[in-house]
Amino acid sequence: MIIAVDGPSGSGKSSTARGVATRLGLRFLDTGAMYRAVTWSAVEHGLDLDDTAAVAQRARDLRLEISTDPGHQFVIADGTDVTAAIREPRISEVVSKIATNLEVRKELIRRQRAVIDNAQPSGGIVVEGRDIATVVATDAELKVLLTADQEARMARRGAEVGSLTAEQLRDQIIRRDADDSTVSEFQVASDGAVTIDSTYMTLEEVIDAISRLAKESVPQGQDR
Repeated sequence: MIIAVDGPSGSGKSSTARGVATRLGLRFLDTGAMYRAVTWSAVEHGLDLDDTAAVAQRARDLRLEISTDPGHQFVIADGTDVTAAIREPRISEVVSKIATNLEVRKELIRRQRAVIDNAQPSGGIVVEGRDIATVVATDAELKVLLTADQEARMARRGAEVGSLTAEQLRDQIIRRDADDSTVSEFQVASDGAVTIDSTYMTLEEVIDAISRLAKESVPQGQDR
C-alpha cells in the first residue's frame, strides 16, 4: 500500500511518517530530503539558484541515493554522504528556490514515483512531503494532511535543529510555506484525505492514529 502524508513545515511529517513505516513494516520516503539534496548539489557547484534551467539540469544530472529504510536514513549525492549537510541552515534558507523550480519538481516527482513503485513488492511505503496525495501518488490507499498551529510548528522545528533565532525559525516555517504554496497545495486536504491536527498530540498519538487508519484502509483479505 501507499500512505501519503502531506503538510506544512514543522507539522511533524518526517517523524510521523517514519514512525508509521516502522510500526507497519513499510518503506519510508522523505521527499523533502530529495529537494535538499538538489539544493546542496547546486550550491556546491556554485550555480545561480535563480537560473532555473541550470538548476533543473543539475537535478537531472544528480546521482542520488536515498534510503527507504525507516530505521537507517541516509542521503548520498554524487557519491558524497550529505545526510547531515542537507539539514544545515545554509540549505534550509534557499531550498524553496529549488522546490519552486517546476522542472526540478518534474524530475524529482519522476524519481519519487520510481521509488514508490520499487517499494510495492516489499509491502508498500509511507511517503511524506507537500504534494504526495495531490500529484505524486494520487492513488494512495491512505492520504493524510498533517497540520499544527504556527506556534507548535515553530517550537518543533526549533527543538529539531537547535540554535536558530526566532527570525530564522519564522523564515523556515512561515516564509517557506508561503513560497512552496505557489507550486503545491498542502494547506487544504485533497479529495479523500484525512486531516489530523497534531497541535496537542504527542508523536506516538499521531503515529497510532495513522497506523489505525492504514489498517482500516487495507482491503479485506489482506493482512498488514
